[in-house]
Amino acid sequence: MKSEAKDKAKNLAIMVFSNILFAIAVTGFIRPHGIILGGATGLGLLITHYVNMKLSVVVMFINIVLLAIAFIFMGKKFAISTLANSILYPVIMYVFETFIILGKLTEDPMLACVFSGVLMGIGIGLILKTGGSTGGTDVIAVAINKYTHINLSVLLYLVDGVIMALQLMFSNREQVMLGIFLMALLTLTMNKIMIMGKTQAQLMIFTSKVDEVREKILGQEDAGATLFKIEKGYTGEESKAIMCLIPRRKVYDMCQMIQETDPMAFWTISEVNEVHGRGFSFERRV
Repeated sequence: MKSEAKDKAKNLAIMVFSNILFAIAVTGFIRPHGIILGGATGLGLLITHYVNMKLSVVVMFINIVLLAIAFIFMGKKFAISTLANSILYPVIMYVFETFIILGKLTEDPMLACVFSGVLMGIGIGLILKTGGSTGGTDVIAVAINKYTHINLSVLLYLVDGVIMALQLMFSNREQVMLGIFLMALLTLTMNKIMIMGKTQAQLMIFTSKVDEVREKILGQEDAGATLFKIEKGYTGEESKAIMCLIPRRKVYDMCQMIQETDPMAFWTISEVNEVHGRGFSFERRV
């Protein structure tokens, strides 16, 4: 029970922190420089260009409408999963809009684009990493996907693309290009955050001293090892190769050990984005 309560508290803290990053990105960087954006915020920017209202109030109204759509077309469970972020984000934005210092944090549009893209990417990545949902106009794409079975990724890009395209009517070329760059940076940062802390180095080791290297991996390096039967391409001889997954910080020591044990050995190193199971996502020894 304590562990479950701790996880809920952690997820709540991440949700609040992520929405703070969102609000800072929009109020301090995106809106002051007129950078185009997709999603509910982009739709809000479009509306507030023609209607004199606070962006946070408009985004709140949009999110409420989208929540109603989610409830009608996607069911109660889906609507509830998007409720917290849909309400929390505009509330935090409303608070930040009252601080003059967040009105324009930099005079450089490119710097504003970079900071906003990174901040929003971190926010979305953290929310998705904890199994949350950002809600917003994603609801429209998910609802269309349910009844048409069109690829969801295509629909997500299409919805955002339409919203960004509507902002072209009052945006200059620089603001449009910055908006496109922002979305690319946001996606890159989001993907990095989602796999952060889970990447491992995978070594495939080919050596004539298989048993000796394996024993040192299991003992000296305190890592796991898996043996594969292989056939040498040149001689046709049967042999074994060793595969092991280790944290990147251990790569140098592992390579030194292999070189010292068998100077004739060779090995490959590749990065694995995620590893789950005993020894990685939970204890190896019980």
